Amino acid sequence: MFFFTVSKSKFVVLTVLMFSLSLSLGAGKDRAVNEPGLTTPEGVRILKNKSFDDSPAARRKILQLYKDLRVTDILDGMDAIGLRERGLMEKDIRPLWRDAEKLTHRIVGFAVTVRHVPSDVGIGRHSFETVEQFKNFERQQYLRSNFEAWLKVVKPGDVAVIDAAGITEAGHTGSYNSLVFASKGLVGLVTNNGVRDTDEIIKVKKIPVYCQKGYSSRGIVPGRLLCESYNFPITLGGVLVYPGDLIVGDGDGVIVVPREHALKVGEIAGGIYTQDQKNRSEKLDALR
Repeated sequence: MFFFTVSKSKFVVLTVLMFSLSLSLGAGKDRAVNEPGLTTPEGVRILKNKSFDDSPAARRKILQLYKDLRVTDILDGMDAIGLRERGLMEKDIRPLWRDAEKLTHRIVGFAVTVRHVPSDVGIGRHSFETVEQFKNFERQQYLRSNFEAWLKVVKPGDVAVIDAAGITEAGHTGSYNSLVFASKGLVGLVTNNGVRDTDEIIKVKKIPVYCQKGYSSRGIVPGRLLCESYNFPITLGGVLVYPGDLIVGDGDGVIVVPREHALKVGEIAGGIYTQDQKNRSEKLDALR
């Protein structure tokens, strides 16, 4: 009887060890892969990112070329090399504020692209029995739409270009994270919806915002938007935007210059700007 008890105990211990080992070997794998009858489609991104020189020296050279240029100068430069109607965003992508004195609304920088999709979780009346249940849901949703993921790739002088999937009442950016963006070196934000807490964003003027008709998006993100990807090509304002493209915004709107053409367009636009400033100066002197 004693011999049988010991053997049985060893058998139980051995069984537990084998089960634990099987769990550890399977850790990190998608359970659905091992479940019969389930398939996970394998996606392919057909439109590939472009390669370019993103060294500090290359970035400084481009930014220096464009530091004073207006959207209209750049548009003329794009026309000159055969890129007519290729980079100008639709007119309803407007600055959240305009500052004719210090031009604090103006942006010049390189695109970090972010793509959102509508939330796959529906909520409504009686979805939660308590406020705490809603708060837990909110926290989990923020984890799926968190800006901290794409902020890891941001460099000083970048512009966040955020596709919000046509969801107009989900403010992916508010007064707090706009300050986080600025602290990371972002010099602007362009989006096809709006932002929250617009009075505060305009008051502090730490990061220029260009958004749908200059309006706000007042709702919270959870239950409305999910961050799907970043640093892949997106469409915003009717323009295809690749990561690294040059983004310029002023009171006339936003224009996107393909990175491979940025030097050439900047040189041509710079000549146009210089001549126009000379002509304007002479005319203003004559009017005084």
